Amino acid sequence: MSGNDKDVLAEEAYRKAREYELKFGSCPQCILAAVQETVGGVDDATIKAAHGLAGGGGLAGVGACGALTGGLLALSARYGRERDKLDKGRYLNNFKKANELVERFRQEFGGVTCQELQKRFTGQTFDMWSAEGYAAFDKARGEQCAEATGVVARWVVKML
Repeated sequence: MSGNDKDVLAEEAYRKAREYELKFGSCPQCILAAVQETVGGVDDATIKAAHGLAGGGGLAGVGACGALTGGLLALSARYGRERDKLDKGRYLNNFKKANELVERFRQEFGGVTCQELQKRFTGQTFDMWSAEGYAAFDKARGEQCAEATGVVARWVVKML
């Protein structure tokens, strides 16, 4: 695939992931769906498994941003170690790609956890388990989480 083709697919993944996050939420699933639809390599079971990773894991906020975890899953779907090769080494290339994504994310968004991004985007953190807290977060974040989701999808497609 030429660099220009990859750029076109990366922009399509950006657009899809951003749109899906605005419509449906669950940023890790949105990234994976966009990658699946643009370059493939992600199956439906992986998209389903990513659901609980949203909101820093179980909407707790303290874990990695769901957009980041979705991107990491997409990279691992391509470069990760397969089940029948658990005894064949660490597959460092996948870790290198994953670390590249984590560091790029940290530089772009000023942190890696959901709460760090909430604070950066809105100036505060929210209890996403309370209806009022989630509604306040949803209003305060505007389209910033969707933008982060699209950006990560773009990066990942270019890294694949």
